[in-house]
Amino acid sequence: MRKADEIDYRLIGDDLQAVIVTLDPGEAVTAEAGAMMYMEDGIRPITTLDPNNEGGGLLGKLMGGAKRVLSGDSFMMTVFINEASQRRDVAFASPFPGKIQAINVLDWGGTIIAQRDAFLAGARGLDVSIALQRKIGAGFFGGEGFVLQRISGDGLAFLHASGTLVQRDLQPGEVLRVDTGCFVAMQPSVDYDIEMVKGIKTALFGGEGLFYVRLRGPGRIVLQTLPFSRLADRIIAAAPHRATGGKGGVGGTIGSLGGMFGDE
Repeated sequence: MRKADEIDYRLIGDDLQAVIVTLDPGEAVTAEAGAMMYMEDGIRPITTLDPNNEGGGLLGKLMGGAKRVLSGDSFMMTVFINEASQRRDVAFASPFPGKIQAINVLDWGGTIIAQRDAFLAGARGLDVSIALQRKIGAGFFGGEGFVLQRISGDGLAFLHASGTLVQRDLQPGEVLRVDTGCFVAMQPSVDYDIEMVKGIKTALFGGEGLFYVRLRGPGRIVLQTLPFSRLADRIIAAAPHRATGGKGGVGGTIGSLGGMFGDE
């Protein structure tokens, strides 16, 4: 028997997307705190430590919340239940420019390993927890630390990431080397490890950092074209003089010229 609700959805937008979930009476969707964009009359939000209503003691629920925090989600989850007698919509939006990927977790074998804070929303019945890195190198240099998200179940999950999303199926033994910030999600069958860039000149002056993520098949993966950390670095580098402390670059030069003519 299916555990997760069978929900309908549609994606809107291009680079600033939202997902509109249509719920039948009695159906529900779970989302991270602050993701809701709008909800129609008849939808009731419930903030809880136990989104799947699995019972158990308070300590177990607190541990579940702590695991979600470690995996990049919020301590409390919000469940949106359709209590009306007709189908109703609830919409969720990504907190930064990028794409939303709808994934049927059952089609991925029942489990997805994703980057921290990738989970946006999903059908009630999905379990969002932590996936600890077993390899020290991947934990220190993998861009996501020792903790990733583990999304398990048999329903729809909506992941959000920066830029455009690229999905690939790796064949057994096929290797793909990826920038540490471009990884989004994978099946558990994919081997995830860190590989140092070969060559001193390439490592120091190639502009790609010192490490790659090495993904070895078999299994399905999702990558993002523009990691939010890379975008933030470019914004900081181009910030005005006062934000950069006057340290060179175009931003520093413009800031210096602006200081000659006052705040305006």
